[in-house]
Amino acid sequence: MAQDQVAINLLRQQFRQSQEWLEGTLQGVTDEVANDVPVGSPWPIAGQIAHIITGLDFYFLNMTLGKEPLPLTSFAEKTGLSEPPPMPGEAVAWERYVKVDLPVAYEYLKSLFNEIDDYLATAQDGDLAREIDMGSMGMQTLTSAVNYMIWHNAVHTGEISCIKGMQGLKGYPF
Repeated sequence: MAQDQVAINLLRQQFRQSQEWLEGTLQGVTDEVANDVPVGSPWPIAGQIAHIITGLDFYFLNMTLGKEPLPLTSFAEKTGLSEPPPMPGEAVAWERYVKVDLPVAYEYLKSLFNEIDDYLATAQDGDLAREIDMGSMGMQTLTSAVNYMIWHNAVHTGEISCIKGMQGLKGYPF
């Protein structure tokens, strides 16, 4: 590891770990388990997955890297989500009712993780201070955007683990 890339390499490693925790936590989740609506206010696992996917695609790939969202390019009609997310500002409970075809959505998710890892593999520590307009989240540095996506993945992975536990399944993979 080059000394001048310590920060970006650390963020890349943490991002990869958030991916591994999510993938491990999704082990044993079937479409039936994913689409079961839990009692109370948590989103179903399907809604958690859909939220993670759309966050990575629209907030990170699109807003941070300036790439077209994958549903408009290589994943047109292949997202595994029953419907696209609402437009920003629309007050709907999309995550409560969106359905997910897990094998298809998982391919979309893996592609997103690969796109982000490919970018981080070429980024330089000097890029981390770059300012990005993150829409409703305001101006952020690249560091903040990557940290947010790591945190975002971890929080929703924890919710998925809890919902699996509520269904009598093992949550985290460890």
